[in-house]
Amino acid sequence: MNRSASLTRRGLLAATLSATVLAASACGGSSSGTEAASGDLTEVTVALSWTPNTDYTGVFAADELGYYKDAGISLKVIPYSSTSPETLVAHDKADFGFSYQAGVTYARAAGQDVVAVYAPDRKGTYAISVSADRDDIQSPKDLDGKTYAGFGSPDEGPLLKYVIQHDGGEGDFRSIALDTSAYQAVYSKKADFTIPVVTWEGVEAERSGKPLKNFAPTDYGFPDQYSVLLASSDKYLKANSDVARKFLAATAKGYSYSAAEPEKAADLLVQANPTQLKDADLVRASQKLLAGDGYLNTEEGHVGVQDETFWKNYGSFLYENGLLTDADGKKLTAEPDWTQYYTNAYLTASGS
Repeated sequence: MNRSASLTRRGLLAATLSATVLAASACGGSSSGTEAASGDLTEVTVALSWTPNTDYTGVFAADELGYYKDAGISLKVIPYSSTSPETLVAHDKADFGFSYQAGVTYARAAGQDVVAVYAPDRKGTYAISVSADRDDIQSPKDLDGKTYAGFGSPDEGPLLKYVIQHDGGEGDFRSIALDTSAYQAVYSKKADFTIPVVTWEGVEAERSGKPLKNFAPTDYGFPDQYSVLLASSDKYLKANSDVARKFLAATAKGYSYSAAEPEKAADLLVQANPTQLKDADLVRASQKLLAGDGYLNTEEGHVGVQDETFWKNYGSFLYENGLLTDADGKKLTAEPDWTQYYTNAYLTASGS
């Protein structure tokens, strides 16, 4: 399982509307406001953005611990498919979906009804990485002239150029677009660097005896971003505001538990997904890193809350680099009102 593949979802947003609707319909409909077959519980559907991993621990922990049931909710997880969670949410095929800041931004700029409602992490989990044994690469400026193994996302090149230039380099490098095995290309020397998820692939690399050397973009002035978000639609939220608040409150309890009891939470994630998650030790190590290094957004009274500066700074980067297009594929000519792209209105005051 490779979480770098979450970056490849960005390409899915370019699909035509007709193809999107057909694909979304094939995944089944949303059950907004309906009672589940299990009784008086209201079913809430959540679409995953990749195979089960520690991005989602809070949701699975909340389900396993009965937090959703206590809130009158029956959780239905929609597995990852070729249809992006943003599309499923926008077309009423999922009540909530896991996304990330660029994903929500691309979708909403293009006219899709998608809005971010919960941030599991308080800081991004991406890094620019090389093999740890590369003594010739000591900082991003040393990436000039090297080969990048990427995922074909439009924001990767501008991000890398920014970081390299702010470290004193020219920002000139070669790119090869691979699939989900991009970070493996670094291990095999087919490429010099890539952008992995340090809280999963970084842990996986360390455990495999092939550690990575990581450069955090924020150390070079690049704006931080939400690499994981829960999104919904304005339509769903307005029609189901009470259910949405109850769902997010239970979800917040799940993520708070994951921060306080990372190993137990990891075991709950594995328990819920035994077929997909075979390496329980990897899951525990990843969850411990998330909890121990301050990634999880679980500060009392602030659980899941999104920061305006994240949306303004990273959103402006995407806009200023001409990466945002409207429903007709034309570049936006005015910077969006970022307050329309996210909301904290459905979080409880205590965040739990």
